[in-house]
Amino acid sequence: MLTARCPRQTAESLFQMNILSELRDRFRPVLEQLTDDAESLLEMIRPSQDPRFGDYQANCAMPLGRVLKKPPREIAERIVSELNVGDLCEPPEVAGPGFINLKLKDAWIAKCIGDIAGDDRLGSEPVKNPRHIVVDFSSPNVAKPMHVGHLRSTVIGDAIARMLRFAGHQVTTDNHIGDWGTQFGMIIYGYRHFVDADAWQTDPVGELARLYRLVNQLTEYHAARESLPGIRKQLEDRRAALQQLEMDSQADDGSRKKQKKAMRRQIAELEERLQSLQARIDAVESSAELRNQAREHTDIARLSRLETSRLHAGDPENRALWEEFLPKCLEALQRVYDRLQITFDLTRGESAYHDELAGVVAELKDRGLAVDSDGAVCVFIDGNEAPFIVQKTDGAFTYATTDLATIAWRVRELQADEILYVVDSRQSEHFRLLFATADRWLEQPPSCRHVAFGTVMGRDGRPYKTRSGDVVGLESLLDEAVQRARPVVDANDDERDEPLLTEEDRRRVADIVGLGGIKYADLHHNRDSDYVFDWDRMLATTGNTAAYMQYAFARICGIFRRLGIDRSAVAASDGPVLLPTAEERTLALQILRFSEAVDDVLADYRPHLMTVWLFETAGCLSRFYGACSVRDAETPDLRNSRLLLCDLAARGIRTGLSLLGIETAEVM
Repeated sequence: MLTARCPRQTAESLFQMNILSELRDRFRPVLEQLTDDAESLLEMIRPSQDPRFGDYQANCAMPLGRVLKKPPREIAERIVSELNVGDLCEPPEVAGPGFINLKLKDAWIAKCIGDIAGDDRLGSEPVKNPRHIVVDFSSPNVAKPMHVGHLRSTVIGDAIARMLRFAGHQVTTDNHIGDWGTQFGMIIYGYRHFVDADAWQTDPVGELARLYRLVNQLTEYHAARESLPGIRKQLEDRRAALQQLEMDSQADDGSRKKQKKAMRRQIAELEERLQSLQARIDAVESSAELRNQAREHTDIARLSRLETSRLHAGDPENRALWEEFLPKCLEALQRVYDRLQITFDLTRGESAYHDELAGVVAELKDRGLAVDSDGAVCVFIDGNEAPFIVQKTDGAFTYATTDLATIAWRVRELQADEILYVVDSRQSEHFRLLFATADRWLEQPPSCRHVAFGTVMGRDGRPYKTRSGDVVGLESLLDEAVQRARPVVDANDDERDEPLLTEEDRRRVADIVGLGGIKYADLHHNRDSDYVFDWDRMLATTGNTAAYMQYAFARICGIFRRLGIDRSAVAASDGPVLLPTAEERTLALQILRFSEAVDDVLADYRPHLMTVWLFETAGCLSRFYGACSVRDAETPDLRNSRLLLCDLAARGIRTGLSLLGIETAEVM
């Protein structure tokens, strides 16, 4: 079907340019006549999973039938009779027991495509009521190099911040670095007793990381030796109890079987813990150097904590060391962020809030929210057995105290409406208690949300590490990604009759493909899930990968380049939009669903839903290429229309990838 194309209009002239939102707005007044809970029913209007049932499907008549005690089909027919969608949809169809199928008019789709020509946003409009949202992400401990464990928070947080800004919200990104905690006491102790002067001069951050690992290893060694006898005794007692239970002549009823199963599980856990403790002990005692260091530093845990206390109390020597360490650590972090093209509006570490912590605890106590408990100061939250400790028995403050002070500062100084914490799922209980405490403490608490995520795993099903068992450094991971991407880029360019990329271009594209592959491999998984790190799949040029999307964009640019046509000229032309084939119509509709993808991401902060749109768009393009020739189109108008679809798809892919923090190149 063809529709004469008018001079470009604003998206506002076509309702919202978010088809799903527009349809829900049309259904809302009809459903409000039938129920007081129209909003939950509007969520049941979704894109159809099967094109045989239209473009969108509304399944709200089924639950309404149970409430109104009427046949759902009868309710669906009533909804359809009162629904005002004639300007954008074909007559709605009631199917089966009460499904409402909606098919958009081809002319309406064509008009929308014409109206968003040349628009990198594809008609997606900013929100009407923007909020100020603080996104707290990455947040490494600065005294250690960033490793693969920091990857997810960094790229997920950056993607969410980009999406929120795109949607029109005021966003403040804050890298709440760990620059003041117990690790600095350990590093100061290590620096005073174990520093390698040459290593400190050549690689200060690497040497600080070594010192931290050494002090931590010696601390864990002494702790393991101290707890080992008790664990052995517990294991012996459990084994004896199980043996006695199995020797009991009474019949094995269900309760007894459950009891034995629980005992076996406890024994397995104790055996695993015993094995872990023994491994820590063996690792030290098998090395003469470590064994001697352990003997000379038997009180290392307490003395390291004392170094932390001295730092916090303003000890001049410890403060001077901290001020010497910190800039070097921040420089190392910044190298990684620069490569990833990730920036922060703020980098406020834990140290920025130290002077406020005593006041936080005092105010919590004055208001009866915190109480003394076994020498510590705690907040007790209903329904949670463990307390939220804001001051330890030795007088030291905790991460909880710092996080409360941080929330108060963000409300007071930034006027934050919402704070997102992009932190792994293992911290869920901490944030649940933090938010509950903040809600009780602050007069106008912000909306706080823990955006949790899973773990990067190796093929062995364990957290991703090197062959030697060390955590993979993030900088080395990025290096390897670019190195692995280079042969892919070379092979693609070498296949051309005349290669198009210079040596400098190839290096740049390898950087784009390699780093994009790292980010996309993480972001295309549902953030709740763990995922297996796989180099081969990550850099593949087929399947749901960054490289596939990047090549889809470059392929479109190649079409225009070979035809000698300027993309901006096509976007500015006033020719008709023609959708004579199913493939053209499907691609056009997919382009118009871009704003739905943005809304879906921000509904629950799930960036993988943008990768779903990207992958589906690339698939639509592939089918479009197979059925519709651009160069050999039957008429100039048809060729121009197909070029317009290609241009909009390219804009959508580039914008979608950029919202994930991923670059594109016009030649790959």
